[in-house]
Amino acid sequence: MQPTRRKPTVRKTAVVLLVIGLLVGLPAAAYAATDNETQFVLNTFAFLIWGALVMWMAAGFTMLESGAVRTKNASMICLKNVGIYSIAGLAYYVIGYNLMYVDVGGFIGSFNIFYTSSAAEVALVNGEATAAATVNVISNGYSVMSDWFFQMVFVAATASIVSGAIAERIKMGAFFLFTMILTAFIYPIVGAWTWGGGWLSEMGFTDFAGSTIVHSTGGWAALAGVIIIGPRLGKFRKDGSVKTTPPSNVLVVTLGVFILWLGWLGFNGGSQLALGSAVDAVSMAIVLVNTNIAASAGFLVALFISRPILGRMDLFTGLNGALAGLVSITAGPTMTDHYWAIIIGAVGGVVSIYGTRLLEKLKLDDVVGAIPVHLVAGIWGTLATVIAAGGQFGVQLLGVVSIGAFVFATSWIGWQIVDKVLGGLRVSRQVERLGQDSGELGIEAYPEFVLMPEELGEED
Repeated sequence: MQPTRRKPTVRKTAVVLLVIGLLVGLPAAAYAATDNETQFVLNTFAFLIWGALVMWMAAGFTMLESGAVRTKNASMICLKNVGIYSIAGLAYYVIGYNLMYVDVGGFIGSFNIFYTSSAAEVALVNGEATAAATVNVISNGYSVMSDWFFQMVFVAATASIVSGAIAERIKMGAFFLFTMILTAFIYPIVGAWTWGGGWLSEMGFTDFAGSTIVHSTGGWAALAGVIIIGPRLGKFRKDGSVKTTPPSNVLVVTLGVFILWLGWLGFNGGSQLALGSAVDAVSMAIVLVNTNIAASAGFLVALFISRPILGRMDLFTGLNGALAGLVSITAGPTMTDHYWAIIIGAVGGVVSIYGTRLLEKLKLDDVVGAIPVHLVAGIWGTLATVIAAGGQFGVQLLGVVSIGAFVFATSWIGWQIVDKVLGGLRVSRQVERLGQDSGELGIEAYPEFVLMPEELGEED
């Protein structure tokens, strides 16, 4: 007897039913992707991945600064930047995050030390969580420590800004001690006023990813340091002329800017602070596009304006213009009319050039142009939020002025304290002429070069 065979019509019917089931089930699966646990996973993943990208900006600052200084100081720059990241991480863990985000009462948060995962998260990891505790973890929207990590890499970026401005003459120990003050206290207090829900936040101050909170804070701290520490030997001559100190390694500087540009996508994109919905994904894409085109506009405008101002198309000026464009758009990269990002970035490139010229007239020596790029462009970007990102001019101006006054004053005091504690901020005249690599570290970045102390004129 022949075995019974399924008729073709039955097969066709089964296939049709399967297709219908898939078509009906796919939308349900798509909507299921937005359940609370999935949102928790996506948000946490975004914090960690974007945070790692921002951490990579430390490498960009290292390359930019080590290529911008003279070769005799490149090793010191490398050491300082690794030190910055390490000190910032520990200071922000011990007290900084609590001051910025925990129990903020208008001006400042908690003085409790250390920050850790929630009890519910610890129980979940140890396999001891109840169903209610698990729901409590998920309802937070993201892992507690993923948020800490993302916030920490921002404070490290703030301290890196100071490093480049006062390079080639600050003692290593003095710089590290000031970095601890900045990352443990000054920056977290500014953050408490704003992102922590303090008094400026309550007034409506807006700074999406930190044109003022991160970049101008670093710029104000750097300005106080530049004034107190003074210029490098021979930078400003008695006849009023400025001794040019071109980058020692343009290739490394350019690499550093590209690394920073890449990291900025995490800096601004991650500041959406969520990736659990279609709205978050679309908003993040808009932020990344605006960030990218603002940097492009800043570079091109600064490059072409450098010819009439400097007499040549200057690559270093163009690179700083790109960074100024990035800083400018950081306060409000959310606009859907993307051409505004081009305009804001282009103006950032312009103000960075004129900011550099102003510093030279004031005889303030900023080695890498950190103050024009991060402070001046940061102020412009914060005020520019009124154009298309919902900022209120009066509130934005108040934020710029109050944060500037606070950071400059506390940084001035901080530098003075460091000066008294360590018996001076600057290296000796001999070490500065010889270079910090050999004179302070005993390790040279380019050992095959013949070490020649810099000759200075009598007027220097």
